[in-house]
Amino acid sequence: MSTPTYITVDGRRTRVRIGGDPERPPVLLLHGIGRSLEDWAPQFQRLARTQRVIALDVPGFGFSDRPQEHITLPVLARGVAETLGALGEKRPLHLIGNSLGGAVAMQLLALEPERVASLVLVNSAGFGSQVAIALRLLALPGIGYLATRHTTRLAAEVNERLIFADKSLVTKERVDHARTIAKQPDPGDVTYETARALATGRGVRPEWRAELIAAVAKHPRPTLVVWGDRDRVLPAHHLDTARQLLPHADTHLFTGVGHMPQIERPDEFAELVLAFLAGAATARSQPSAAHLSR
Repeated sequence: MSTPTYITVDGRRTRVRIGGDPERPPVLLLHGIGRSLEDWAPQFQRLARTQRVIALDVPGFGFSDRPQEHITLPVLARGVAETLGALGEKRPLHLIGNSLGGAVAMQLLALEPERVASLVLVNSAGFGSQVAIALRLLALPGIGYLATRHTTRLAAEVNERLIFADKSLVTKERVDHARTIAKQPDPGDVTYETARALATGRGVRPEWRAELIAAVAKHPRPTLVVWGDRDRVLPAHHLDTARQLLPHADTHLFTGVGHMPQIERPDEFAELVLAFLAGAATARSQPSAAHLSR
């Protein structure tokens, strides 16, 4: 099984993990704010049996260097696209994004629709203003700036407890990993800039959400939206909004699960996603009704 490695993208060190048959359809895994590709570790082997799997530390997060520009959602999406270019991956991808990663996936569809075959949005940002107070505080001047530079062990543990419904997943290894990331030179600044760009102390900004959903609606793709019913970061009723805004999407609600169903229910999650990807591949291979009528 593959392990993470580093490549150079536009002069930046970028951390990636790649596995599966190179001839298989490519899947790109995108993590959330302040996180890393380890959030997809339970899915990597499961998905790589039938897919080409690419996971990366989104530019500026994890162990990847930041872009020079001030961080916005389009900057993050362009950084992901540049990583794909550096890897030589030009085929349309199945994008799977958790939390902020879901918004980055939708932004990539908006910017470069030809790169995207389908979307799987996992407890994704972009479907409501409500967000955990801990993330709202990160958007505040002063408080957010200090919080993203001084991650104590207690703060790291509290954050892990916020993510999972199953508290047995809040292990020493996960907390240690979170603190190691926090000690890297870029994630503090990038987390703060991202929070400021996307939220205020009152919640997620509506402007970018409306603009993003409108752009996604112009480029409909097979879409699956899933949520955990015990998510304390982005509440599960955002799934109802997703159903309204993306009426073509399939949806699924995991019971007894928090913000990361890919970790809390790895087998169920993989089974659901692989079935969706098989259907999406079939849909892409079938001629459109308009083509058949010619």
